Amino acid sequence: MAELDLLRFAAALAVLAFHYLIAYASVWGDRPAELFPAVAPIAGLGILGVELFFIISGFVILMSAWGRGLGAFARSRLVRLYPAYWLSLIAVAALYGLTGATALNPKLSPADYLVNASMLQRLFNVTDAAGVYWSLWAELRFYLLIAILVLVGVTYGRVLVFGGVWLAAALGAELLGDPLLNEIVMPRYAPYFVAGMALYLIHKHGSAWLPWVYVVAGWAMSLHSALERVHGRIELAGFRNMPVTDLSVIITITVIFTVMALVALGLLRVRPRGWLTALGATTYPLYLFHSTIAVALIPLLVGDLPPWVVASVTTLVAVLLSYAVYFFAERPIQRLLKPRRTPQITSTPVVRDEKASVP
Repeated sequence: MAELDLLRFAAALAVLAFHYLIAYASVWGDRPAELFPAVAPIAGLGILGVELFFIISGFVILMSAWGRGLGAFARSRLVRLYPAYWLSLIAVAALYGLTGATALNPKLSPADYLVNASMLQRLFNVTDAAGVYWSLWAELRFYLLIAILVLVGVTYGRVLVFGGVWLAAALGAELLGDPLLNEIVMPRYAPYFVAGMALYLIHKHGSAWLPWVYVVAGWAMSLHSALERVHGRIELAGFRNMPVTDLSVIITITVIFTVMALVALGLLRVRPRGWLTALGATTYPLYLFHSTIAVALIPLLVGDLPPWVVASVTTLVAVLLSYAVYFFAERPIQRLLKPRRTPQITSTPVVRDEKASVP
């Protein structure tokens, strides 16, 4: 679905804009919002690009899980998630181990990097090697929950039961505030995943009242979680450095849900193009590598060029290098790891001699 490729790339660019133009003060040596005051209120909303990723993930992962066994589903997710992740982890370790870069340095030991290689570092209270890795922990837990559904068999009815139970559990976890329950149920992110799954049901089977209830409930619950996430950032940096209003957050979340609903209904279609496929392929490496590229490049350029030029050049380099990572490294590794199909041997029918069969 080309429209999803486009939306995924837009989400990655939104996250990049948030980091480059709002968050990375240590990279710039100055507050980015003061360097880019005209776009800071919009760039600050890029923090919600991850929320768009989550709702797309709910849609796409259910689509990929439908009709698959547990082994095939697990292998497809591992092959999709880990190769680019390992490459980005190597890049982070090389950046801080071989250069004098200090911005965003996680200050990890070799053992910590090895734990990060599992993508389970948060389970062992080890710091993420890169800040963007936090969302991958949420994705992994989502995959584990979907694996339960795959194990019992994915059907329309079971998806509805699964989504309803998960939303109820998420609401309960939010009210109880139990840390362990929150880790399992993910009350802040569950509304996006469940809404994405419900939208896929609508896309696959047509509109029905219960999936739309899940979408609306997901939207309402996500408003609370999105506002809290933005408020946390404002408390950390101050409104001057994160000039995002509650109204703009509500509008952005509503737009995200509306656009995905239009995709599910078939009202937003984009004709498949080669360049759209390329953008979709670039999305995951861009999400993983853009921080490392910023740390390596921005401090080298910031003293000689205007901030807008530095940000534009760094973004262009990030996109091009991310596509190169996909084309020359990630794709070959994925092809190597994907299971090879065993060719089916077609038996040649035996032609009977009609004369010999005559008694």
